Amino acid sequence: MSFKINTKDELESFVCKHWNELNATIDKMQENLPIPFYSSVDVRESTHKFAPVDNNIYPAGFNNICSRDLNAAVSRIQSYFQENYKNCKRVAIIPESHTKNLYYLDHLHSLKSTLEKAGVQVDLISIDNALFENEQETLNLTSQSNHQLAILKAKVANQVFATANGTYDLVILNNDQSNPLPIEWDSIKTPVIPTPKIGWFIRQKVNHFCYYQKVLAEFCKKFSIDPNLMQAQFKRVENVDFASKEGLENLAKAVDTLKEEVGTDSQIFVKASQGTYGMGISVVSSGDEILNMNRKSRNKMDIGKNNIKFTTVLVQEGVETALKYDGAPAEVTVYLIDGKSIGGFLRANPLRTTMSNLNAKGMVYQKYCLSEIKENCEHQIKEAIYSIVARLSTIASSYEIKDVI
Repeated sequence: MSFKINTKDELESFVCKHWNELNATIDKMQENLPIPFYSSVDVRESTHKFAPVDNNIYPAGFNNICSRDLNAAVSRIQSYFQENYKNCKRVAIIPESHTKNLYYLDHLHSLKSTLEKAGVQVDLISIDNALFENEQETLNLTSQSNHQLAILKAKVANQVFATANGTYDLVILNNDQSNPLPIEWDSIKTPVIPTPKIGWFIRQKVNHFCYYQKVLAEFCKKFSIDPNLMQAQFKRVENVDFASKEGLENLAKAVDTLKEEVGTDSQIFVKASQGTYGMGISVVSSGDEILNMNRKSRNKMDIGKNNIKFTTVLVQEGVETALKYDGAPAEVTVYLIDGKSIGGFLRANPLRTTMSNLNAKGMVYQKYCLSEIKENCEHQIKEAIYSIVARLSTIASSYEIKDVI
């Protein structure tokens, strides 16, 4: 099949010159879909393509976004509230329980502060009683950057969340629910965003990339773009048990088949379909490496955060990053509010190679700003394409949400 846009250079030029039209098309594609309140997308750029490699509906890195972009995000949040929760005054954030992660506390501070600048009162709340000692109602914490945070002990009363500060007009979930929270969500009267029904206890990466493939095909058809310029090829393998080695032969075969399709020089990412925090990922060169995995490597692929047992596997084309930060391989993460890009950062890892999973020990972050991209801005062309890819990925996540609600 022939396309008008067949190379990475052609794609960059086209996006630069048609920025407004491309975003108007994406706006149209978003209509009538349950777009998540916020999301983040990891994007890889190689010498010949851009590709989303992960999507998070409960992002945890607002502290890594530049202050200019966070300020620009305030008006986006205000517009979202005006359109969807017009009378919202009091907001609760339900965070993860790993409060000893001081950088995560920095993230909570940035998220809370940005919401407060949008004109709402914000509390951090938790129903995890294990966080609170001796009947305490408040857990006081200090973040890595010395911000003071208070998490309020919450309970569900009369089908709403309540703390010593009262009840709330809206709850923002910032817990990815690798382990589902013990709440009967259907009985909760308070609106909860994003939906708690799409946590990693049910979500599958393979479903996301299947939807992304369809969304991208629709977008690329309109503009005659080769979709392979904006995606990594992948395969789905079910019924894999790394502990017992059941299904490893099928997995190895899928690795070799994909490697033949994308080129013999490529490496292949093997990802647990429900993995998060960079867990459950191996990079291999052949199916033989799957069959010859040692026990330690198989254990790493077998169980993830909160003891999720991985059985479905995403076999994905490795996209060798062309980005560097201080000489270290890097990838881009884009943050979105209501499906529109609001900022992002580079994730670099001097301990890894250009083909590695960079979301691992040794990673560092570099902020960059997205909020001033305009049509024909040559110097911001890369950021423009990252934004387009991230927006399309977020539309794919909205189809996942549609499935569960």
